[in-house]
Amino acid sequence: MIHSMVFAIAILGAMVGTTQAQLIEKQALTLKGAKQIVAVAEAKAKLEGARVVIAVVDEGGNLLLLQRLDDTQVASVNVGIDKARTAAIFRRPSKVFEEQVRNGRVAALALHGAVPLQGGVPIVVEGQVIGAIGVSGETPDQDEDIALAGAAVAASFTK
Repeated sequence: MIHSMVFAIAILGAMVGTTQAQLIEKQALTLKGAKQIVAVAEAKAKLEGARVVIAVVDEGGNLLLLQRLDDTQVASVNVGIDKARTAAIFRRPSKVFEEQVRNGRVAALALHGAVPLQGGVPIVVEGQVIGAIGVSGETPDQDEDIALAGAAVAASFTK
């Protein structure tokens, strides 16, 4: 009987250790962080006279913040969100998918959630993707440059 009890306690201890080993520490993008990212992207857009939508999503592609500058086309709202979501869930710039399609890999169009349009950029802190920014409304290069400026703010984020 004592032998069985010791065995049961050992099994329980191993299970608790296993449970703890399954947890990882992650950083999350806050609304305050998203606002800082959008502020920098918006400042760059205004400096260039760009009319864009700036969307920031969390690591799962869920919208945290959307900024539509004055006189920006309405269609850019969903496009900006889609670019950001693509960059977040695939953990790479949306430009990668545009290049794949341009180079003949039309199968990339079938990837669920991937929008092959330049302008979505992951937001990375300490090597971890914590979200993404998507910009839409101007040329692909200009959209991406504005997104990159916003995403660069994350380098100053700390735990």
